[in-house]
Amino acid sequence: MAEDGEWNRKGATLSDVTAQKEYGVSRDFIVKGIRAGKLEYRGRAIWGNPYLRVLRSQLEQYIVEELGADSLSRSKNQAELHKVKKEMVDLKKRLDELQARRTEIEKTMRK
Repeated sequence: MAEDGEWNRKGATLSDVTAQKEYGVSRDFIVKGIRAGKLEYRGRAIWGNPYLRVLRSQLEQYIVEELGADSLSRSKNQAELHKVKKEMVDLKKRLDELQARRTEIEKTMRK
């Protein structure tokens, strides 16, 4: 069982929806882990929509037990790759904005 402090630590918990995106597991997989006693959870709701909160460390351990370590590392790598690609797109947009701004400033300086 987890300590109460773990529930409050940033990044230590995730929702069932986030778990589906990051680890490629279904809500049924998470519920199965809860019923088996492998995962602790806390029920929450936002705007009247219920969701489950689980501990990341327990979920990762459960994924390794049920699906294997390869599955966990593959899903973590895919999530990291997605983050890197998104950051690259954001940086390219920012670079384009800065270049356009530089061009405007240079035009005003020539006048």
